[in-house]
Amino acid sequence: LLVLDELDQLESKGQDVLYTLFEWPQLPSSRLVLVGLANALDLTDRSLARLRAHPAGSPQLLHFPPYTKEQLTRILQERLGQVAGDPVVDSTALQFCARKVSAVSGDARKALDVCRRAVEVVELEVRGQTLLKPLPTGES
Repeated sequence: LLVLDELDQLESKGQDVLYTLFEWPQLPSSRLVLVGLANALDLTDRSLARLRAHPAGSPQLLHFPPYTKEQLTRILQERLGQVAGDPVVDSTALQFCARKVSAVSGDARKALDVCRRAVEVVELEVRGQTLLKPLPTGES
């Protein structure tokens, strides 16, 4: 069993690498099972059209739909709930983030990146405010 994530990153001019990978399971006496994961839904249609010429070589496609707003909200709540102390991001902000990301891509990584960046921005603001506070009298 060979599992390759981000298979679309192996695209090249002649697609030699991808065609070779998809041909391995078709070799005589091969027991290889290839599982390829790709973000590009049209990878086989766009880049690997020759695979359709061989009925046995044509890959079986399994489409996973993008995350919904509700699913993204749960993922964000779960991840941010692992942080000890007060909530890191307001639940309304999480829902807003989930709604926007689900409308564009439904990619959980993008939603997590938005939250990470929001926390970084707040951290920078807090650090800036702390550095600019006047010191108590008598301290230098």
